[in-house]
Amino acid sequence: MSGLIAGSGSGERKWQYPLIRKGIYYKWRNWLSYAYLIFFFTGPFLRIGGQPFLLLDFVNKHFVILGQAFWPQDIFLFMLASLVFIVCVVLFTLAFGRIFCGWICPQTIFMEMVFRKIEIWIEGDANKRKKLDAGPWTNDKLFKKTAKHVLFLIVSFLIANTFLAYLTGSENLIKIITEPVWRHWVGFASIWVFTIIFYLVYSQVRELVCTVICPYGRLQSVLIDKDTLVVAYNDVRGEPRGKLMRVADPFIPKGDCVDCGLCVSVCPTGIDIRNGTQIECINCTMCIDACDHVMDKINKPRNLIGYFSENMIHAQTKASFTGRMKGYAAVIIVLISVLCYFIFSRTDLNMTVMRSAGTLYQAQPGGYISNIYTAEVINKTNTIQKIVIKAEDPAIRVKYIQAPGAINKGDETNTVFFIMIPATKIHAFKTDVKLQLVTGSKIIQTISTTFVGPVND
Repeated sequence: MSGLIAGSGSGERKWQYPLIRKGIYYKWRNWLSYAYLIFFFTGPFLRIGGQPFLLLDFVNKHFVILGQAFWPQDIFLFMLASLVFIVCVVLFTLAFGRIFCGWICPQTIFMEMVFRKIEIWIEGDANKRKKLDAGPWTNDKLFKKTAKHVLFLIVSFLIANTFLAYLTGSENLIKIITEPVWRHWVGFASIWVFTIIFYLVYSQVRELVCTVICPYGRLQSVLIDKDTLVVAYNDVRGEPRGKLMRVADPFIPKGDCVDCGLCVSVCPTGIDIRNGTQIECINCTMCIDACDHVMDKINKPRNLIGYFSENMIHAQTKASFTGRMKGYAAVIIVLISVLCYFIFSRTDLNMTVMRSAGTLYQAQPGGYISNIYTAEVINKTNTIQKIVIKAEDPAIRVKYIQAPGAINKGDETNTVFFIMIPATKIHAFKTDVKLQLVTGSKIIQTISTTFVGPVND
């Protein structure tokens, strides 16, 4: 792996000191990272219809996505959404390789656009940082290292607080911050555990997350093919590489690559893109910007390194939407359509009614015939709901044995009741009865059940 070096068989860590060469791709990544960071730090406080924009409360099994609340009863939706996500990852990787890692992955954005910039601001560019690390411990080095790691801890602390807000809600985070520690010692401890984890990841582990820990690189090596667009070196145009000469020898063929090594120097994972597609490549495009800068200087066309597929380089074909990609896209469309149907057809309250098995009808005073039923009602909202069950036909009565009452948010309740129908309205052994689930003056759900009784001629 590029993050490790077998120096004298010691297996020592090889620290990366990537140069920064600003180009069009770097600017685009900057703007994307700014938008991401603004969204990340404000997300827990955004509200849609009074609900959080995003909440993943695994402890209380309460999830809110785009203002829509989901509870354990909606687990099938999460399974379906996970399946959609996996297929999307497969298609995206098949089409564009590991571009997610370089442009959208939180690890890359925080490492390269936050912590790396802090490091450069305090310690200088790559050569100065390398020299500082190799040099003796002076007062200047001690000051710079202390300042850098203090800022790393502060930023990690802010990330940890925000991350916890996504897991517990912004209201709980504010309580943890403002109220005495002993009331929220679990949340307080969680903040510091997350802080230490983030600090170690961005100060010590760094690119090893991408090259060793993350399984996405291995997934890429399985999924990509000759039509996948990845950051690649055009070896047809670049080889044979060689240093730039003032007077070219017409008898020695030479490609456009001047073997400056800048593409290696700017790579955050330390690979040489000229060796072909590698699982450590996160498609961050730093090598493209660096190479374009060199090509501009020597008056050569840009895109010696660029977004290419293998077929674009060696078969001179254009980028295409292959049959394999179309197949995955069709599966995604079907899965998303099914997911959307279930999401938009779900109700805030859900009732299931069953007639008690093994019971017969009973004659009741006033000329009524009754059956006994049980119902389970689930509250999928974020507020307490008071419900009533009544029959659509006003001549049919519902008499509770166990009233449902109020249901807490995300909770469920069971109720037992009689359905009572006047004997004169029963004309068959089985009669269809429609029941309404009502909260306030609003009918939430109407379902049908079967009533059995004596047949009146």
